[in-house]
This record gives sequence, C-alpha cells and structure tokens, in this order.
Amino acid sequence: MIGKLLLGVGALLAVSTAAQAQTAPLNFDQAAYITCKQAHDMAPEPRKALAVFLLNHSARAHGVVIPEDERSAQIGYLVRGGCTLAPDAYLFTVIDRAVLAELSRLPKGK
Repeated sequence: MIGKLLLGVGALLAVSTAAQAQTAPLNFDQAAYITCKQAHDMAPEPRKALAVFLLNHSARAHGVVIPEDERSAQIGYLVRGGCTLAPDAYLFTVIDRAVLAELSRLPKGK
C-alpha cells in the first residue's frame, strides 16, 4: 500500500533538477505546510517519510486504513496528478483530497 503510494508520489517528485537535502518535519504542524514543490525538492527518503506520515494522518482522521493493493496506488496517482496541476498546493491537502476521493473504497479503521 504505502509502497504503491510512494511509487506514485516518488515518480512525480523524483523529476527534480535541483534537489535539496532537506529533512522531513517531526510533527504535523510543520508537515502540514509543506508544498508539493518543497516536497519535490527534498531528498527521496525524507520525502517518502513525509508522504507516509501525511497519508497515515489523513487516513486516521477519516477513520479508514490504507490497504496494500490497487487502492493505495490509485491514491498515489491522484496525489501525483494533484501536485502536477498545483505545485504550490500543500502536500497534505493534496493527499487528504485523494483519500477523500477514494474514501468509499477504503476499509474502515479500528
């Protein structure tokens, strides 16, 4: 699940020509205000950690879990498309809207 999402997010963000070595934020208050463009400029591992952190936060907030199947890949494609269309959008907003778009297909959380 997370691997497929990261594949989609990573495919978008790996195209950076001027990648900066940044670290992922340690809390949601910091992570929520990172734009797609800023995430795009991050090194791959911190970018993946950030995407997973934000995805898990969104899933918990909506009472669902992200399964490891084609549904997580679909979320990744939606995030990639959203960040392509709006690089100045906050990454969390794009991820959250992708989760909302797939909400009816996601299993309920514990």
